[in-house]
Amino acid sequence: MSFASLSVKGRALRYLAQREHSRAELERKLARVVEDLPDAPALQQIAAALDELAAKDLLSESRAAASVLHSQGQRYGSRRLKQTLQMKGIAPDLVSATLQQARLTELERAREVWRRRFGAAAAAADAQARARQMRFMAGRGFDSEVIRRVLQVDADD
Repeated sequence: MSFASLSVKGRALRYLAQREHSRAELERKLARVVEDLPDAPALQQIAAALDELAAKDLLSESRAAASVLHSQGQRYGSRRLKQTLQMKGIAPDLVSATLQQARLTELERAREVWRRRFGAAAAAADAQARARQMRFMAGRGFDSEVIRRVLQVDADD
């Protein structure tokens, strides 16, 4: 059976088999494909299929949020994770709970990202090098206080 001939529920299952998705993500993906089907209105088909998958616990917002934290948490800071979770359509209360969990280890994760990028003995020699390192860490979504602490510890060593 080809991907083009799958039902709405079948398509959603295929997407979920690849990785965890939020409900909003699946709605967007399915809406692009389902609008060509001649049956009932596309939004009703999508809603019914996603309701059924959620009832069977195959679609879970909390698993989608945990998946983002697990897959991107080692490389990015809480600001970037928040943006990613919001783009995926995760509920605000679940976003804040996930970010609270991420903030517990943010300093250690930031140090590891910094070590991988700049090496253990890459203390900033001058203000320009320090600013470059700070921009890199800020681009990865780490808070300014965490960046300052990572670079301060490095300077103390």
